[in-house]
Amino acid sequence: MNINILAFGIAKDIINGSTLGLEIQDGTTVGDLKVKLTSQFPDFEKLRSLSIAVNEEYQEDDFVLSEKDEIVIIPPVSGG
Repeated sequence: MNINILAFGIAKDIINGSTLGLEIQDGTTVGDLKVKLTSQFPDFEKLRSLSIAVNEEYQEDDFVLSEKDEIVIIPPVSGG
C-alpha cells in the first residue's frame, strides 16, 4: 500500500522535502516505518528521538498503519 508522510523541522531537511510517499506492506507498524525511514535516510539515526503521529495523535511502535492515515514525522524539538 502507498502512504504519504509529512515532515517538519530537521526531518524535512533529512528527506529533502515536506512530504514523502512510501510503499509499505499491509500490517506495517510505526516501528517498522521508523526502521524503513532510517534505512532509507541514515541521518535519522543521529536524532535522539523520532516521534510519529498518526491522524493527529502520537503513536507507539506497535500501532498498525493504514493507507488513509495522515502520518507525520516529528523530530526532537528544542527551544527556550
